[in-house]
Amino acid sequence: MSRAPRLVTVAHGTRRAGGNETARRLTAAAAERLGVPATAAYVELSEPLLADVVASLHGPAAVVPLLLSTGFHVRQDLPQACAGAPAGVPVALGRPLGPDPLLARAQVDRLVEAGAEPGAPLVMVAAGSTDLRAWRDLRGATRLLGQQWGGRVRLTTLSGYGRRPEEVVRPGDAVSAYLLSPGLFSRKVREMAETAGAGSCADVLGEHPLVVDLVVERARALLGEAGSQPGRCR
Repeated sequence: MSRAPRLVTVAHGTRRAGGNETARRLTAAAAERLGVPATAAYVELSEPLLADVVASLHGPAAVVPLLLSTGFHVRQDLPQACAGAPAGVPVALGRPLGPDPLLARAQVDRLVEAGAEPGAPLVMVAAGSTDLRAWRDLRGATRLLGQQWGGRVRLTTLSGYGRRPEEVVRPGDAVSAYLLSPGLFSRKVREMAETAGAGSCADVLGEHPLVVDLVVERARALLGEAGSQPGRCR
């Protein structure tokens, strides 16, 4: 059995054309830095599914979720998929990417690219969740962004806990989309920002170099963990 370590990333997945490319590009960039083979997988709606990738592993793997907060997928779906690894194959499962200072720094870069002035009134828009753990993560991400931005950040969500953007965004505000990939949610954020008269609306995090740094950082720690463990999912 080959023991070459592998990076496996897992994003939510979408049926929309091009919606999964961010995960693939992030994974390829991180794999090149790490010098390991890699696969971008998905929880649902796109192939390859994480469960299928894990079931076909022949050596240790680090599974890095390309998700920005805790939720049902992180707590239930991902551990369940990792538990399906072949006998004797160690799989180390990481936590979601956010909250993390590297993501906050990447958000600031995106805001500046969009023409926002650091310290200006800022609204962070997240996808949202009905999971209280996810809500705590989003509040943590808001605090980290505020520290990097140098001013107060108001949090809004498109679903679940929290207020909706149209209730919060004021004319002239800067808007930060706390989203990894472009798609339906990012279009909603931009349309809402335009309707509300926001001064600027930042792009999604995408393949920002700091996001790649974070994936590499998480993968390095997990690859070491997977290589030191007998066949088990952690």
